[in-house]
Amino acid sequence: MEALMSATPFSVRIREATQAQHTEAEGSAFMGDLLAGKLGVAAYARYTEQLWFVYRALEAAAPRLAGDPVAGPFLRPELPRVTALERDLAHLGGPGWRAAAKPLPATAAYAARVTEVARDWPAGYVAHHYTRYLGDLSGGQVIRGVAERTWGFTRKGDGVRFYVFDAIANPAAFKREYREALDALPVDEVEKRRMVEECRRAFALNTALFADLGALFPLTA
Repeated sequence: MEALMSATPFSVRIREATQAQHTEAEGSAFMGDLLAGKLGVAAYARYTEQLWFVYRALEAAAPRLAGDPVAGPFLRPELPRVTALERDLAHLGGPGWRAAAKPLPATAAYAARVTEVARDWPAGYVAHHYTRYLGDLSGGQVIRGVAERTWGFTRKGDGVRFYVFDAIANPAAFKREYREALDALPVDEVEKRRMVEECRRAFALNTALFADLGALFPLTA
């Protein structure tokens, strides 16, 4: 078993080990209703607001981790999302959006965990970085399309800029390079197992966030 694990690329191990958690997060009532176009723009705006808190935690740690041998290779300049989120939120909520923004309990717990691992555990930070950014480059594009069709946002314009990675000309190639960096991580097997568990935790934190949003925006149609 050990030999089989070591022969399997680490990126593949992560994907396979988190498939159940990934499916659970995607299958949440809130995300299902959002993707079906059944919720109003207020639900989308609140979701975008919650992402802002998570990404602030992720990106606040980036300057300090840039030179770290484990986390540093993943801190690509094409990825940061906070500026795009703030532009979207200004479009969605007007000039007072920042004063009105408030993290839901699950969001606060999610951001706190990101901050904790960023401070003490670079490999754990990578687990959260991977879970968020590669998800944005993949399934996030589905959310963008739904938002544009459902609420009339300009294609790749204000309101959906979070999902637009202008600096990445070839997303498929970028994701391949990211996974190659995961495969080349300079950590031992024990650390890889811890990272897999942290990826599972990241998906669980996402699921909890969707549950909080679902309680705020139950489908009434």
